[in-house]
Amino acid sequence: MRIWLDGALRDVDSATVSVLDHGLTVGDGVFETLKTERGRAFALTRHLARLTRSARGLGLPDPDLDEVRRACAAVLEAEPVEHGRLRLTYTGGVAPLGSDRGDAGPTLIAAVAASPRRPDTTAVVTVPWVRNERSAVAGLKTTSYAENVVALAAAHRAGASEALLANTVGRLCEGTGSNVFVVLDGELHTPPLESGCLAGITRALVVEWAGAKETDLPFEVLEQAEEVFLTSSLRDAQAVVRLDGRELGTRPGPVTAEVMRIFQVKAGDDLDP
Repeated sequence: MRIWLDGALRDVDSATVSVLDHGLTVGDGVFETLKTERGRAFALTRHLARLTRSARGLGLPDPDLDEVRRACAAVLEAEPVEHGRLRLTYTGGVAPLGSDRGDAGPTLIAAVAASPRRPDTTAVVTVPWVRNERSAVAGLKTTSYAENVVALAAAHRAGASEALLANTVGRLCEGTGSNVFVVLDGELHTPPLESGCLAGITRALVVEWAGAKETDLPFEVLEQAEEVFLTSSLRDAQAVVRLDGRELGTRPGPVTAEVMRIFQVKAGDDLDP
C-alpha cells in the first residue's frame, strides 16, 4: 500500500508520524472518508469543504486543498481499487505533551483501501449514551472517535452494524458513523443539524434529491417510524430492517427503495455533485 504523508507518496512501512503528533496524543485532528469507484472519489468538492469547516472549528489552519487533491489523485493512482474507502486525515502536527499546540505545522495523510459494497439492509440498536449538541466540537468530523468506538462495539455485540444515539435533551440525533432518516405517515424526515448530528455529505444529497424534511424528532420516534434508513459515504442509503427487537420487514420499504434508486441514478450521473 502507498500512502500520502506530508507532501509525498510513501510505502506503508515508511509512512510514519511522530508519537508526539497532536492527533495521536489528544485527538486534535479532523478527517474525511470518501467512497471511490473505479479510481475516482465521489463528492470530493463537498468533502473538502467539510474538511475545511472542521479544521476551522478546531482552530487548525485551513488545509491546502490543492495539495489534498494531489494527495487524493496520487493514492488513487497508486491503489486502483474497484470500490474503495479514501481516508483523509489532517492533524495539529507535532506538539508538546498536553493540550497546547506546537509550531511544527499540520500533518496531512491520505490513504485508500478496498472496501466491500454494503448490503441493502442492516440491523441497528439504540444505546444509552448521548451526543452533546452543545459541545465545542458538535458537528465537526474530528478524530476524537472513542465514544463512537464504544457505541459501535455495543452494536456489534448485539448483532447490529450501527448504534443510534439521542442528544442530551432526548431528541433523535445520529449513528456512530451515519445519519438517520425516518418515514412518518409516508413523509421522509431527518434530524436537523441543531440536534448535534454531523452534516453528512450523503445526508445533504438525500435532502436535496429526495426532498426529505429536517425535523426535530423525539428519540422515541424510532418506535413508531414506518421505515428507517441510514446514510453515509460508504453506505449511501441503507434500509434498517431490525431496530433493537423490532422487525421492520425483510427488504427496503417503498420510500427507502425510492431514495436508494434516486441516489444511485443521480450519483451515477455526477461523481462530484
